[in-house]
Amino acid sequence: MQNNPGMRPRDEVRIERVEAEPFPDGRRIRVQVDVTPFRERPNLEIVLHDAQGRNVGEASVIATMTFKMEFTLHLRGMADPAGSYTVDVALYYDDPLAPQDQRRIDLSLPSSSELD
Repeated sequence: MQNNPGMRPRDEVRIERVEAEPFPDGRRIRVQVDVTPFRERPNLEIVLHDAQGRNVGEASVIATMTFKMEFTLHLRGMADPAGSYTVDVALYYDDPLAPQDQRRIDLSLPSSSELD
């Protein structure tokens, strides 16, 4: 099997882009993640934290097959989801506690009156 020259070895794979936006219902977040084209499939951990640092949504991706991904995170345990959040994305191969690349972005959810 011949390697595509654009595909990178595992030690060169990085997170290239992370974007997040709320759905109109204010209860779900769309997270888009792009990674370097890879030869070996990486894993991802995506965690949404509220302003107090609590985990309010997450997704685990094991051996992704694509370079461009989109996920929907559902906010858990939130009476009023308005406020500030962070989205943390970690890319790893063997140990989720030792990621080889990480990104953090901030996100603000408007109050339900601002959505109308």
